[in-house]
Amino acid sequence: MKQHQITEPSDLLNEDGTLKQIGWAKDFLLKYDRKKIKASKFRIKEWDYYCILRKSYGIAFTISDLGYLGFVSVTFLDFENRKEVTKSTFVLFPLGSFNMPQSSKKGDVIFQRKGFSLKFLKRKEQRMIQVNIASFDKGRSLKGKIILHQPSSLESMTITIPFPESEYAFYYNQKINCMPAKGEILFGNQKFLFDPHDSFGVLDWGRGVWPYKNTWYWGSASGKIENELFGFNIGYGFGDNSRATENMIFYKGKVHKLEEVRFHIPPDNYLEPWIFTSNDSRFEMVFKPIIDRHSNVNLLIFQSNQHQVFGYFSGRVILDDGREIIIKDLLGFAEKVYNRW
Repeated sequence: MKQHQITEPSDLLNEDGTLKQIGWAKDFLLKYDRKKIKASKFRIKEWDYYCILRKSYGIAFTISDLGYLGFVSVTFLDFENRKEVTKSTFVLFPLGSFNMPQSSKKGDVIFQRKGFSLKFLKRKEQRMIQVNIASFDKGRSLKGKIILHQPSSLESMTITIPFPESEYAFYYNQKINCMPAKGEILFGNQKFLFDPHDSFGVLDWGRGVWPYKNTWYWGSASGKIENELFGFNIGYGFGDNSRATENMIFYKGKVHKLEEVRFHIPPDNYLEPWIFTSNDSRFEMVFKPIIDRHSNVNLLIFQSNQHQVFGYFSGRVILDDGREIIIKDLLGFAEKVYNRW
């Protein structure tokens, strides 16, 4: 398939609310302006999601303004005991009041309610996450700070694609993999450290106008192969992928573009091994799950049924120059999410 690479900066939207450019890029090049959106405010979805993983544990953070619902969530992942704990809070009809930044390169996201504080702070080549939840699990608090290092030379997955349901519907997304993480989380009286040598984070920065019903598939991993930074982003279901997919390999901070990748999920048990294949044989992977973080939030007109599965990827990838990289037990996640929103 022919994919269009965006290389020149521009506004994201034309004056009539349609996309000015459609395709993929290695960096954040298009200017997002919420005021240019012509669709209903209820259809606008904006979020920042971070996931930081280390061999034995991990943590994920979400701040999202979904139009008629604000959703803020923190998940602690215990891989040794195959358990996870999630604490979420909801805000009715934020409709843009979360003031989500219009660029991934600058701006802070701050959510504060009684007993629940979550901050995403951007400082030059660092992304700082601060969390303080008074009652996270069975009376135990969760608090701490993690700093992700994002050098300016680090390439990323950026995509802007339409949805066929409406000329005003689109998804503008950047996923930044392979960010070394440093910091600590205090969960009750236990301390969990993140060391940049073996702890890595990903940012999912999403802005768009979405159809009411949608199912997406997303997979991500970051780590080191032979002491070099390595990761990948794979997925589909985020819109019309005929001109660009979001499938990419990251090696030594550089992007290697893939075409189509397909998820083969066991029909009856998400904790059975998954298989991933690509149309060009450049991405062939087996995924062995550890934890299925399943949640089904169903609030009348709003539903989000998701299986976010954490585990180990093993297999092979082919870089743009034809070099083969062998992967063994790379920690990451893959998910299937159905939304009515």
